[in-house]
Amino acid sequence: MKKILLLFTLVSFSFTSCSDDGETGPPGPPGEPGVNILGQTFEFEDVDFDYYEDGNFYATVITIPSEIEVLESDAILVYRREVIDGTETWSMIPQNFFLEEGIIQYVFNHTADDIELLIDGNFDLSQLDGAYTQNQFFRFIVVPSDFALDTGVDVSDYEAVMEVLE
Repeated sequence: MKKILLLFTLVSFSFTSCSDDGETGPPGPPGEPGVNILGQTFEFEDVDFDYYEDGNFYATVITIPSEIEVLESDAILVYRREVIDGTETWSMIPQNFFLEEGIIQYVFNHTADDIELLIDGNFDLSQLDGAYTQNQFFRFIVVPSDFALDTGVDVSDYEAVMEVLE
């Protein structure tokens, strides 16, 4: 048995210890350029909305941090965090809530410098519960303009977007 083990070791060593890769061949033909995606993510917690009586809506403006580069052609995805039964969940904006009084919707718009978050509704929002307007947590993902086309990712699925950007 020892002779077989010794023979096996010597044969294995001889196949792995010496190799001659030869000369490097010429480079292959150029291929199609790959997708170059550099997504950026930032978060704001404890976001409070202000009520605007003349338009019956809530709004707040988030200034994009200076270390985040946003081009005019880039898209920004916005997710709102909710904790349901102790589990953190993320919902993409726009997001609707069907309340006894009517419907509210979180929406947003953005420039390369800031993001305006709004709460709109179909009833008098002046008495809207603070659970919807105070201490909110949002995550923002800056996506290069070709991202969705090049990757085919479902941008409404936060986990899928993060997986492609990593």
